[in-house]
Amino acid sequence: MANTSSAKKAQRVAERRRVFNSRTKKNVKDAVKGMEKLVAAKKAKDAAAMLSTLYKAVDKSVKNGTIKKNTAARMKSRAARALRALSA
Repeated sequence: MANTSSAKKAQRVAERRRVFNSRTKKNVKDAVKGMEKLVAAKKAKDAAAMLSTLYKAVDKSVKNGTIKKNTAARMKSRAARALRALSA
């Protein structure tokens, strides 16, 4: 348990950041899973629309520092490759 006032404040800040991070991670995971479902169902048009949603969620999480830049690049690359394979 935090004793000093600065430690108490740090605890409040950490809790707030944890909520923000979990929310953005959930958005990214939902976008990735949605993309995977559309690719598995071979719905190229819907998957192409979902790709921009995935990009937006991933870029926002990088901007907030929730996930690392290379992790985001890998996610986006895999999604784009899956869509390319579907349309080819």
